[in-house]
Amino acid sequence: MADAEIIRLDSRSRGRTGPVRAQARVKCLATTTTGRPCRNFAAPGSDYCNLHTRASGPQVAAPQAGRSEAPEGSLPSFRTQEEQSSGIEEFVRRRLTGDYPVDDFGFDAELYREVLLPLVRPLYERYFRVRTLGVERIPDTGPALLVGNHSGTIALDAVIVQHAVATEHPNERVVRNIGADLVFQLPFVGPLARKGGAAMAVEEDAQELLRRGELVGVYPEGYKGVGKGWRERYKLQRFGRGGFMETALRTRVPIIPVSIVGAEEAFPMIGNARWLARSLGAPYFPITPTFPLLGPLGLLPLPSKWVIEFGPPIPMDDYPDDAADDAMLVFDLADRVRDTIQQMLYRNLQQRNGVFF
Repeated sequence: MADAEIIRLDSRSRGRTGPVRAQARVKCLATTTTGRPCRNFAAPGSDYCNLHTRASGPQVAAPQAGRSEAPEGSLPSFRTQEEQSSGIEEFVRRRLTGDYPVDDFGFDAELYREVLLPLVRPLYERYFRVRTLGVERIPDTGPALLVGNHSGTIALDAVIVQHAVATEHPNERVVRNIGADLVFQLPFVGPLARKGGAAMAVEEDAQELLRRGELVGVYPEGYKGVGKGWRERYKLQRFGRGGFMETALRTRVPIIPVSIVGAEEAFPMIGNARWLARSLGAPYFPITPTFPLLGPLGLLPLPSKWVIEFGPPIPMDDYPDDAADDAMLVFDLADRVRDTIQQMLYRNLQQRNGVFF
């Protein structure tokens, strides 16, 4: 955090400054045994990331001592075939016997690193071709509240941001996303979300995660964001009553603004069958160019190119102890965070070269 760039919310009233650009960082030169380049950033003053050391041949050296995870959360790619086979057998044995840790929120760290991250990886790298900016602004340790825009009809953006931090951040940190009740009521999706680190949108749960030093991801637009029409793309909706700001003020953790470009085009919502949504008890029923026209195939996202930017931390530790109880202050600060994210979106929309290519 010592090198992180800090912006203050009240600095807006004294005049705007130009956009802050993240410095370019060099990727690790290591190559996995499958021939793919490592996607981690190189450590300062080195050609390799913290997980790799220079090797004499085309293969990379073993990971650092004490680290059982391969980079990017994939199944160990630096082991021999015999070691990989033994590791898979041991993983299956633990799954069958229940010999694996799960925290009191349902997060299964082993399943997340060994299975869920590798499943998302092709979507992240090959399909959406995600580009991240400013991921190093997220603190290496300690709590922070990641606040992002929400869009895309199907809320893939939260999953993609979580994957970005787990694979691109130097410390491969886990983001504990906060989800609406409906997410946890869905069969298969609900249990999987819990195992992937998500928690319900309850203020006490979010505060407890932050007290434990976790990164917590929130998307204050909620259904208004993911369910907005194509004409409203990249126009942030109201940030509710500012519950995320109350949480940040009470726990005194920094806010990291996050802008996500690309999700709107993955599922362009051209209509909303409200009568059908009401009959199904859903907040909206999307009509896209491919759904419901193509049936289940219409649920496949379009291959849009994504840009995710993590803004400079916004500190919360200088406000009075009772700041969270001041409704006007909470609303004003939440609106300033919303404006910060909106400006980040406009800037990245202007700078991207194309939607799909």
